[in-house]
Amino acid sequence: MFSIPLCGFCQENGNAGDTAKVKLLTKKAYEFRKSDPAQTIIIAQQALELAKKTIVEGEPYKAGMAEAYRTIGVGYYYTNDLKKALDNYLPALALFEDTKNELGKAKVDNNIGNLYQSINPKTALYYMGLALNISRKLNNKPMLATMDLNIGSVYFREKEYNDALTHFLLSKAMFEQLGDKSNLVSAVQNTGVAYFWLHQYDKAKEMLIQANKGAKELDASASIASIDLTLSLLYIADNNFTEAEKYIDEGTNAALTDKIKEDYEYTRYQLEIKRKNYEKAVYYLKDMYSKDSIISKQKETDGMYFQKATYDTQVSLNKKLLQIEKDKNTRYLFIGSSVAAGLLMVVIVLLVLNVKRKNVTNLRLTELNQEVSRQKDNVDRINQHLEEIIDERTKDLQIKNKKLSEYSSYLSHQIRGPIATLKGLINLEKEGLVDTAECVKLMDKCVSEIDERIITTSEILHDPEKVSF
Repeated sequence: MFSIPLCGFCQENGNAGDTAKVKLLTKKAYEFRKSDPAQTIIIAQQALELAKKTIVEGEPYKAGMAEAYRTIGVGYYYTNDLKKALDNYLPALALFEDTKNELGKAKVDNNIGNLYQSINPKTALYYMGLALNISRKLNNKPMLATMDLNIGSVYFREKEYNDALTHFLLSKAMFEQLGDKSNLVSAVQNTGVAYFWLHQYDKAKEMLIQANKGAKELDASASIASIDLTLSLLYIADNNFTEAEKYIDEGTNAALTDKIKEDYEYTRYQLEIKRKNYEKAVYYLKDMYSKDSIISKQKETDGMYFQKATYDTQVSLNKKLLQIEKDKNTRYLFIGSSVAAGLLMVVIVLLVLNVKRKNVTNLRLTELNQEVSRQKDNVDRINQHLEEIIDERTKDLQIKNKKLSEYSSYLSHQIRGPIATLKGLINLEKEGLVDTAECVKLMDKCVSEIDERIITTSEILHDPEKVSF
């Protein structure tokens, strides 16, 4: 675990050494983002506290605070806590704007775009477009490579797989040229996933195995879990159940969030269905329906939109109030108060809109609950149908067992007599006690009787309407 005690060098007035330590902490925190995002959050919070106490030109070290906030947000993003990620990205963006750090703004815009990938692709592309324009203006190749990777991800979520593949291949080539192993793993993984959805399975497998190897070298648990998910689906489609189960187990052990664990549970369900192991498949299906992740996601989405709007309003309000204090002028005081009142009205309007949105959300929650109930009823009907099939087959087996038992008894009693007669005739003939022609005639009669009884027995045994002999 990487940790630097802060109390030993936190001073009232910071120096170049303090700013260097803030940068070191932030850099180290960022390196943990894929292997141990919880550690990213802890270390970046240390960097943030140090930056606040480090005074540069009469103010806290804003550049260090901005990057620390951004890195904390990245940590929460990799733990799938999107709300807390946005909580930290917004102050980071404000600080980068305040310090006129264009590259920092581009990074945060890109980070916010990533948050919205699965929620609102248009919003995601808007923020990524802001980041892309700044990256082109600065001719920053690492950022351009990152933007191709992330824009490709948005196209992928929109099922525009060919456009996604084009961006992934561009980012892969640039990261190879830059020697950025961590981002190269993501680019190779995304390329493999795009090939998978384009049904180019051999290329997909090649890319994903390469990405898996790279992620293991970097000890990137989150990446391993994500890569193994697609690899397991490939092997399920290929009916290679042993390899599929191996990657499911490996990915589940590497999974860091509940969301990816739920994805693996669904993959196990698909595996058992393909194996025709329906009892296990129904077990996983029941467990999945008990987790209402859709409702949680809807609540989180509403919270993020309202949170950003409220935060932006609060930032503007604080700036206006600060201007009022500095000017100490009645005119400015009046204008500032009017602006504050206007902003307060905006907040009130936002609150009213939020109440309306909550009503819509509650209606949606009710519909989702009804859908979950319907799905549960379906599972119950499946279970009942399976029980009826089992009962029917059990009764059928019992009837067949009874027939077999009666058949054995019937043969023992009905065929034993003629056979005993045959044996007696053979012995009499050997002793010369009976005429040969008469003996043959009697033996033929016994054989005909045996044949007749065997035919009768076979007909009864194969007649489904006959339940007994």
